[in-house]
Amino acid sequence: MTSTTPPTTPPTSSSSPSSLPRRTVLATGAAGAAAAGVLGSGVRPAQADPTGQPGQAGAAERAKAKHEVFQHGVASGDPLPRRVVIWTRVTPTPAATAGSGKGGPVTVTWQVAKDKRFRKVVSKGRFLTSAGRDHTVKLDAKGLKPDTEYFYRFRALGQKSPVGRLRTAPRKRAALDNLRFGVVSCANLEAGFFSSYRGLAARDDLHAVLHLGDYLYEYPTGGYGMGQGNVVVRPHDPPHEMVSLEDYRRRHANYKADPDLQALHARYSWILTWDDHEVTNDQWKSGAENHDESEGDYKVRRARAHRAYDEWMPVRMDGTAALGDGTRLYRRLRFGQLAEVSMLDLRTYRDEQAALPGVDPTVSDPSRSITGKKQMAWLKESLTRGDHAPQWKVIGNPVMIAPVTFGDLPNDLIDPINDVTGILPGDGAPYNVDQWDGYTADRREVLGHIRDHQVKDVLFITGDIHSGWACELPLDTSTQPLYGDSYGVEFVCSSVTSNNLKDITGVPQLTPIVETAILANNRHIKYLDFDNHGYSVLDITPARAQMDWYVIGARDDAATPIEWSTSYATQAGTGRITPVDAPLEA
Repeated sequence: MTSTTPPTTPPTSSSSPSSLPRRTVLATGAAGAAAAGVLGSGVRPAQADPTGQPGQAGAAERAKAKHEVFQHGVASGDPLPRRVVIWTRVTPTPAATAGSGKGGPVTVTWQVAKDKRFRKVVSKGRFLTSAGRDHTVKLDAKGLKPDTEYFYRFRALGQKSPVGRLRTAPRKRAALDNLRFGVVSCANLEAGFFSSYRGLAARDDLHAVLHLGDYLYEYPTGGYGMGQGNVVVRPHDPPHEMVSLEDYRRRHANYKADPDLQALHARYSWILTWDDHEVTNDQWKSGAENHDESEGDYKVRRARAHRAYDEWMPVRMDGTAALGDGTRLYRRLRFGQLAEVSMLDLRTYRDEQAALPGVDPTVSDPSRSITGKKQMAWLKESLTRGDHAPQWKVIGNPVMIAPVTFGDLPNDLIDPINDVTGILPGDGAPYNVDQWDGYTADRREVLGHIRDHQVKDVLFITGDIHSGWACELPLDTSTQPLYGDSYGVEFVCSSVTSNNLKDITGVPQLTPIVETAILANNRHIKYLDFDNHGYSVLDITPARAQMDWYVIGARDDAATPIEWSTSYATQAGTGRITPVDAPLEA
């Protein structure tokens, strides 16, 4: 194993040196519900959301702050050839903390330049923010050149933000030699330090970072910590479960205060989707496992969560960086002729999970969907884009699509595996009702579409399950070993910190037994690691796509070492997976 120990590097600023269930993606609500969420949150009404156009500065903007103004770093995301979303938050007064509703309007200036000293500024402007949007700043920086690296920063109240770097996407028809992404998911602040973010921030070879969901967790302090004892490595704020708009804003601020997360956001543009914990555990379109009547109307709660997500994350919703224009998160990002990344939302439109895994016939009911009809049609279009379709169809997939069956697992291992994955019913039947295994008609529709249209080079990149997997994607697992049919591949990254099988059982020697049984019953699964936390690096060329898995040491050690674990690749046109002896050169 190759060991690397990147330094812990907080971003620099010129202004200042129990076993709860745990899976899934953030569902979405209507814009009108978002407004209802604001009014019902307990946060006092503030001014209407600013448009980002130049405006009159208030007294708070004119005064020179003595406290740190840019406490939550900077971020960029959703790179297009000529524009990229850039983000920050200002703290206009010490009392104007996230979610407080305090603080007057502030005019923030922003710049994008070719050089880190900002002598060659190519785009700039002013943005009026206020308590109505939690003093966040999010906009599309336009007028940029394709496939070019830039630097960006913000100014307000006499201070400068940390400097961020971004890279625009190449032109639609550009021929590329490679694309390289960091891949992460499932980062629970209370369960450990974000060493995976530190490891990726230390690299200098990525085009962007793909985050596949569970960027943050909703649980109260001590509700879902590290290991069997739910040890709180770092406490959540607020300490109770997030339900109100103020709660969600404070929790986003809690996570964005982390120095390793700030460093990775400043270093690369991110392409994100959500999983369930951005709202609450195991959510579906009209409810969630971790929601009850005492917490109010579920859709109002979800609207609050989506509002805070829109404010605090460098993503376009409904295709724009503006707030309040919609909550559609599924979208495509094109990278020349080589690849297109299609990010799915598998919470907002899904039907409720089946009640009885393994014996409930609804898992194959074609009227039930994990995607919803519109998103399914959009996904199928993404896979067959006509004469100028990109070679690699990369699907950002929050929950696992590969079928998994478990015929020979000991009964006393069923419960601990469920605590990590949620995929094993007590009778050993082969259904994971929260993932595509619980919506088999949708899976057959997708894989059948790939087969019928002879689509090649389909690559699902997945998070959620707190473990590493490399899988081929057959339509029929019973005939796949004989005929070798595979209509794509799936690479699953592990969790940044969230508990895995070893953490739940406390008995690491059990893991090889479980992994051996799963691999024996699922010949299309080529790699499985139930015990490690970390991140992955995905490299795509015209000839192949390769995923490297990196693992961290102790989660409660901020300087823990990071090691390469394994690599798998799929050769272009094959839909098959093979092991690789060494990681990509950084």
